[in-house]
Formats: sequence, structure tokens, C-alpha cells
Amino acid sequence: MEVVILTGMSGAGKTNAVNWFEDRGYYCIDNMPPALIANFLDLTMASRKKIEKAAFVVDTRGGEFFDATKECISSLKRREDLDCRVLFIEAAARALVRRFNETRRSHPLAENDTPVTREVIALERDKLREIRDMSDYIIDTTSLKAPGLKAEIERLFGEGGRNSFAFNIQSFGYKNGLPGEVDAIMDCRCLPNPYYVPSLKKLTGKNKKVSNYVMRQPVADDFFRTALDQLEAIVPGYIREGKYHLNLAFGCTGGHHRSVAMAIRVAQALRDKGYRVTLEHRDL
Repeated sequence: MEVVILTGMSGAGKTNAVNWFEDRGYYCIDNMPPALIANFLDLTMASRKKIEKAAFVVDTRGGEFFDATKECISSLKRREDLDCRVLFIEAAARALVRRFNETRRSHPLAENDTPVTREVIALERDKLREIRDMSDYIIDTTSLKAPGLKAEIERLFGEGGRNSFAFNIQSFGYKNGLPGEVDAIMDCRCLPNPYYVPSLKKLTGKNKKVSNYVMRQPVADDFFRTALDQLEAIVPGYIREGKYHLNLAFGCTGGHHRSVAMAIRVAQALRDKGYRVTLEHRDL
């Protein structure tokens, strides 16, 4: 089982980092007491639905619980059933002070929500020194923006290429309104409609007869191949911008036939190419 301990300076970018791990399919837990991590891992490994990779954010927000971090890391690294790595994220004091002042967030070691100073940063850095020395990777975000940080993590932890990217696909019917939270919509209303074929009207795009009716048409094959080419063409650009998933919707009039059949075919083609894919049919 792959385990990542994500730690480092407050304000250095751990939130953006954990977002990367979450997008890559890691089971992520923020601010769990370090002493409980081993118990959690044992519990998940004993369950039927095992977790293959997990990331834990551990930092000075834990207060007294944080003191167990060093022993926790040493214990996890000694285990033969775990591949445990530690990622430490830091930044220069000037950058951290500026970020806290801009966001007006409080620092876990500052008293009574007082302004963050270099002294507070130095105190945290000293508290983290031993953990930093145990880390497998250290990323300095002083001059990095979020996409740059995610690119560094991709270089260190990514497998590169297709299996780092996920497509979240759904079908829908325009008569029931546009779906929310989507990045792109593909309109299938240009395809032949099985609704007007009496024997297919009451079936859905999940049925092989409906799927065959839609997909045997030349326009459907062109639609499918063009859609697949476009999706593969934009993946590298998304990854360069630090984005690892695309929410995609296929629509037809009622959301029962054409959009369902096309969504299923595209989803399967993307899985065959090694992408992570989720699929749902909103209006069935």
C-alpha cells in the first residue's frame, strides 16, 4: 500500500498539494492525529474494499498530537507492507508572511490571532526541523504558483501520461435542463433518434439494440471519433495547468437514448486507453 505523509510549513501550499493527491485517487485525510494513522491503515487493509494509496496531511495544527509525528513516520517506514514517503513543503519567511497577510488567515502558532511575523515562522520551522530531515522530498514554493507546485508533485509522484487523468462523464436530457458543474457539453441531438422507432422507444441507450441503432450510423461514428480525438488532445494542456480531471456531459432531448449510448461508448474507449473514468446517467 502506498502512503504519503504530507507536511511542512503553514502557508507553503499543502492545500494545493493535497488537492493533487485527491485528484489522483488517493484517500486523503487532513489533520489526523499521527498516533492514529497506523491504526487507520490496519483497519483499511483488513477491510474487503482495500485502499491502495492514501495521503495524510500532518502539521503543527495538531498541537500536542503533532509531537508523535516523528515516531509515526519511523514506524510506517519500517513496515514491509507499506511504501511510505514523506513530502515536505516549505517557503521563505518573507513569502509566508506575505501570504498570511494577504489572506488574513491565522497561523496555528500565533497567539490570539495576532499578525504573522518572521518570529512565528521561525518558531514553526524549528518545530518541524526533525521532520524535514526525515522527508523523502522537499519542495520550496517561494517562487512557485499552484500549477508549478502540482507539476513538481507530478514529477515526484505521478506515473506520467494517461492514468494520471480522470474523466467524469454523465448523460442528460436538455428538456430537464443543463447539468451543473461540467467543463464541457457535447450535443448528441444531431444523431438519429431511436425514440421514433416503435420497438426502441421504451428502451434506453444501455440496451444493445439502441446502442447498435445509434452507432451504426456514419454520423455517429464521426461524432465518436472526433470527440475522442478532441478529448485526448486537451489532456496535456489540462495537466500542464495542474488540472487532473474533466467533467464532461453528453446531452440529447430526453437523456434516454442517444446521449446514454454515446456516453457509454466514449467512457469505455477512454478506459481502454488507460484513463480513470466515472459514468452516470442523470435522467434515467
